[in-house]
Amino acid sequence: MKYDFTSIMDRRGMDAIAVDGLGHGFAPDPPKEGWDVIPMWVADMNFPTVPTIPEAIIERAKHPAYGYFDAADEYYDSIIRWHEKRNGVTGLTKECIGYENGVLGGVISALTCFAAPGDAVLVHSPTYIGFTFSLENNGYKIVHSPLVKDADGVWRMDYDDMDKKLKANHIHAAIFCSPHNPCGRVWERWEIEKAMEVYKANDCIVISDEIWSDIILAGHRHTPTQMVSEDARMRTVALYAPSKTFNLAGLVGSYHIIYDPALRDRVVAKSSKPHYNDMNVLSMHALIGAYKPEGHEWADELCQTITSNVDYACRYIAEHFPGVEVAKPQGTYMLFVDCTQWCKAHGRTIAEVEKACWNVGVAVQDGRMFHGPCSIRMNLALPLSRVQEAFDRLDRHVFNGAWV
Repeated sequence: MKYDFTSIMDRRGMDAIAVDGLGHGFAPDPPKEGWDVIPMWVADMNFPTVPTIPEAIIERAKHPAYGYFDAADEYYDSIIRWHEKRNGVTGLTKECIGYENGVLGGVISALTCFAAPGDAVLVHSPTYIGFTFSLENNGYKIVHSPLVKDADGVWRMDYDDMDKKLKANHIHAAIFCSPHNPCGRVWERWEIEKAMEVYKANDCIVISDEIWSDIILAGHRHTPTQMVSEDARMRTVALYAPSKTFNLAGLVGSYHIIYDPALRDRVVAKSSKPHYNDMNVLSMHALIGAYKPEGHEWADELCQTITSNVDYACRYIAEHFPGVEVAKPQGTYMLFVDCTQWCKAHGRTIAEVEKACWNVGVAVQDGRMFHGPCSIRMNLALPLSRVQEAFDRLDRHVFNGAWV
C-alpha cells in the first residue's frame, strides 16, 4: 500500500481519550498492571491520517493571522467533487451545503425545526449512543424500531413496525443512520427506498446521519438517502463529515446537504441563532486537504485495511469463541458482538465479560449503551497486528482461558 496502516502509533499524552480517558465517564477501566492498552472503544482510528491534511493545516498556519473569514469556494468545490466521485451524486451545488460544528449538532438543529421537547422521534435500535444522549438532553421522547436479523443473520429494518410506531406516536421526524452504527449495515438501495416510502406516508422529515458513508467494506456500496427518489431528496437533511473518514474529530467540522430551499432555510436559521455554529479556519483547510486526490487514494486503502481486519475478527470469533455471535458489518470499522449465549453457558454477566477484557488491556465498549443487552462494541481501526494481539488476549484470558 502507498499509505501507512501498519505502524503502531503511541497516542499517550497526545489528546486522545481512546487511551488517556480510560477510567473516566463511560470509558473502559484501565488495564491491570503489566498490560498495555489496545484502544477498541471510542470510534476514532489508530492510523496516521493522509499527509495532505497536516500539509494543508501547516501551510495555512504559516500565515500569522487567523481572523474572521468566509468559507472558500474551494471548500464547497471539494465537497461537491467528493460526493460526485465516491457516490455518483449530481446536481449538488454550493447553496445546498451548510457547515455544522458536528453531526449531532446538525441532528438537533434539524429536529428542533419540526419537533418540540416532549415530542416523539423514531430511531432504529440498536442505537448510536450519541443519538440517545442528544435526544434525551433536548427533551425528546425516543421511540425505537428494532432492527431484526434475517435467516442469514443480516440486520434488516422492520417496515411494518416503523409504520405502526410513526402512526401510534404521531411522529413527524425520524433519524436514519446510513451506514448503520453500531450494526454496520450498508443499506441496499431498495431498503432505503422502502424506508423512505414509509416516512413519506407518515409525512415524516428524515435526518440522515451518513458520517460513515466513506468507510464501506469490500463488496458493498453506499447509496445516499437523497438519491433514491425525488421525494427523498426533498424531505431529507443529510449530515456528513470528514472527521470519521480521516480521524479529524478533534478539529471539529461537519456539514449538511439540504436540497429543499424551505427546509434548508429553517435548519440554517435554527443553527445560526445560538451564534456558535461557525467554521474554524484550520478545519476548513483540513477538509480541503482531505478531499484532494490523495484523500481518495487513502480512503480506498483504509477500506481495504478495515475489510481485512473485519474478515480476521469475524473468522476468529466463529472459529474460537463458541456462543459469541456477530453479524459481519458491511461498513464502518465497528463490530457489535453478541455474548448472550456465551454468558448463559458460562454463568457470567456482560459486565463481568467487559471487565475481563479491560483487565488485559482490550478496551472494548459496553454495548448496553447502544441497546444491546448482552453486547460489546469493538473498534477495528487499528493495525492488523494489534487486532491479532487483542483477539489472542480475548482467547487466552476471557472466552477460553483463565481470567486475570
